[in-house]
Amino acid sequence: MSETEKRALACEVRAEMEEGQPARIIGHGAVFNKRSEMIMGMFKEEIAPGAFDDVLGDDVRALFNHDANFVLGRTRSSTLALSIDAEGLRYEITPPDTQTVRDLVLAPLSRGDITGSSFAFRVAQDGDEWREDEDGLIVRTITRFSRLLDVSPVTYPAYPDAGAAARSLEARCSEIKGLAQRAINQRRARERFLEIIGA
Repeated sequence: MSETEKRALACEVRAEMEEGQPARIIGHGAVFNKRSEMIMGMFKEEIAPGAFDDVLGDDVRALFNHDANFVLGRTRSSTLALSIDAEGLRYEITPPDTQTVRDLVLAPLSRGDITGSSFAFRVAQDGDEWREDEDGLIVRTITRFSRLLDVSPVTYPAYPDAGAAARSLEARCSEIKGLAQRAINQRRARERFLEIIGA
């Protein structure tokens, strides 16, 4: 079963086209310290600064809508550049100069029809922390990735509901939900015990 996950954001991604220069697509695949919407109705997620430190040297692809048949760039060929800034994981793509890319990607980006960005990743072992916040929500903080597979401008910035990644995450969520509830129950039991003994 695949451990690959994808996240999509409704954040700025834009096309820059200057006379006599190759077109560029610029955006953020991920942002730091901002909570996601509910994922699978079970938890929210945030990414800690430093989480990408081990994967910036990976051979990453830039895809359109995570479609491996629609490659826009690649770090190995220097048509995709990744960097970290104060906001998060920034990418800059120099896409192929083809009519297909101009029609299906650059024109909709320029018009503002496509505004989302996404990235596909694997979390490192012990690279995430789960907790319950003050509102009773389960929050996953990713502190370290083991692999960055792709960054993508996307038409629909939403978590995918189907596929191996969703099934893998769903199984992990069930396990985490049980662990989180046990931890909460244990904490309440300890607090009650300390109340009883007057400590």
